[in-house]
Amino acid sequence: MPSEAAPHECTWMAWPSQGYTLGDTAEEVARARLTWAAVANAVIEFEPVRMVVVPEDLAVARAHLHPDVELLTASLDDAWMRDIGPTFVVGEGGQLGAVDWVFNGWGAQAWASWEHDARIGAFVAGQTPAELIPSTLVNEGGGIHVDGLGTVLLTETVQLDPGRNPGLTRADVEAELARTIGATHAIWLPRGLTRDYDEFGTRGHVDIVATIPSPGVLLLHEQEDPSHPDHVVSKELRDLLSEARDARGERFEVVGVPAPRTLADAEGPVDWSYLNHLVVNDAVIACTFDDPQDARALGMLADAYPGRRIVGVDARPLFDRGGGIHCITQQQPAL
Repeated sequence: MPSEAAPHECTWMAWPSQGYTLGDTAEEVARARLTWAAVANAVIEFEPVRMVVVPEDLAVARAHLHPDVELLTASLDDAWMRDIGPTFVVGEGGQLGAVDWVFNGWGAQAWASWEHDARIGAFVAGQTPAELIPSTLVNEGGGIHVDGLGTVLLTETVQLDPGRNPGLTRADVEAELARTIGATHAIWLPRGLTRDYDEFGTRGHVDIVATIPSPGVLLLHEQEDPSHPDHVVSKELRDLLSEARDARGERFEVVGVPAPRTLADAEGPVDWSYLNHLVVNDAVIACTFDDPQDARALGMLADAYPGRRIVGVDARPLFDRGGGIHCITQQQPAL
């Protein structure tokens, strides 16, 4: 699996069409559509965007999206393409592959439906030249991050979740990740951010916690306020990752990216994170929160991704629904 910073053929997304992601009121529906469109319309400046849309929403999607966004129709339950879509890989001979994980609604959560989403990985792969690589592992794209050199970051509460993979061991998961994405070295985080364990959370996706912008460098979500429960989580993860080594046997330079200063919303402590960005060709599409910390965090992303333009998109409507910019996108690497 190449680094996300490697060149892309395109970015895949899915249009919000129903359920809690879309919302219950006209205002919530409008906000969801505007936010998904804002992300797509930011990405399209830098690379092609292919959007999966349910047939009945073609007109409303087209009205919101840049005319260059390509629309493809399929049935959907939700719109988190990172998790329902395939994970693209590149073979030793340069051929494209698409890993089709088992998707079961983030561990068969009571509120989730996944009859249609479970087939989106194969659908998306079928629109590309990729060889489909089926997997029996229940996994989501937001549950892994790689450096392109064989290192994978993952979380014990995701891949070892009894609702996902009952009975599997670390060794079982690592063997399947070696087979599918070429991961030769796994770094297991004990948990994710606190809010991610609430009703609409993923139980610990790594893509709001940490990422590897370049070999040997690791960006870590850092909650600086001791009153927030993620302050303790951040310290635990920094201690672990400061001792971790990558697939080359080298230690990481761990760079703490501060959490927004906003600590809570009506539902409790937030998990707003600048780490849930998408790297695209020549740019980074970054989460903003109308927060005093935005400028500092985006400056740190600019340092981590030199030569790329940093484009901020207000991600609060996404986090209200349980995710961020990385969660609604999936990159297809260029060959």
